[in-house]
Amino acid sequence: MRSTFLLTAVAMLAFAANSLLAREALGTSSIEASGYTAIRLVSGAAVLYALVRYAGPATARSGQALPGDWLSAVALFVYAIAFSAAYLSLGAATGALILFSSVQASMLAYGLTRGDRPSPRELIGFAVAFAAFVYLVLPGAGRPDLAGSLLMIASGVAWAVYTLRGRGSRDPLAETAGNFLRASAFCIPLAGFALAYETATPSGIVLALASGIVASGLGYSIWYRALRGLTTFQAALIQLSVPVIAAAGAILFLSERLTLHVVLAGALVLGGIGFALLAKQKRQA
Repeated sequence: MRSTFLLTAVAMLAFAANSLLAREALGTSSIEASGYTAIRLVSGAAVLYALVRYAGPATARSGQALPGDWLSAVALFVYAIAFSAAYLSLGAATGALILFSSVQASMLAYGLTRGDRPSPRELIGFAVAFAAFVYLVLPGAGRPDLAGSLLMIASGVAWAVYTLRGRGSRDPLAETAGNFLRASAFCIPLAGFALAYETATPSGIVLALASGIVASGLGYSIWYRALRGLTTFQAALIQLSVPVIAAAGAILFLSERLTLHVVLAGALVLGGIGFALLAKQKRQA
């Protein structure tokens, strides 16, 4: 139990770190979105491949092709490039809030399309979260950049698609490694574009490597170990802590200032989603 808690805490810190690293690198123009995405995916693929081949189970070390598929790799790539592009204009805390809200909303919406019938309490939670989310992203003074918000919503939807396609995987770490390797193929033209038209400082490259190696590669491997001790409901609920951790990190390390608008909208979005998840858990119990 203690190990599950520790692994979960470390994984949530890694997920929040992805937002902080991206904002620091991209918000300061230390690197552009194409180069950042290419470095992140390729370095993450290298770490995940090494973990699976040299530290995974015997079946993963057998030399057979890693599991995964190209549609999942496309979803992973869309998530990564939209994530990077969004952080050219969004703050770390706001970006993390929009991302994880979009992921959970997309997965809940998918359940509705599959015949899931929400209870009145779930509908109340959905309605509160949706209204607060609209309030968060609507244009206006002190509001997040609309283009950046839409890009982060696209990133969240793509990550939800990736997650849903991976449900029921027998070896999620090996499948993630395989999909990262496949997504790296899309980074070849991306890297060419970055070399021809973009600039990058040493600090920008280091931040992208940290995102790929530590926050993504090691972060996902730790998360999949933690999932062994968590229910699906616990896993969904605990991920709502990421925007909160990212907000604290943004204030401490990036000197960001959160507006009252973002704080209120964020609390209502996360509270509404959390309320809906709790209601769903009770309905299915």
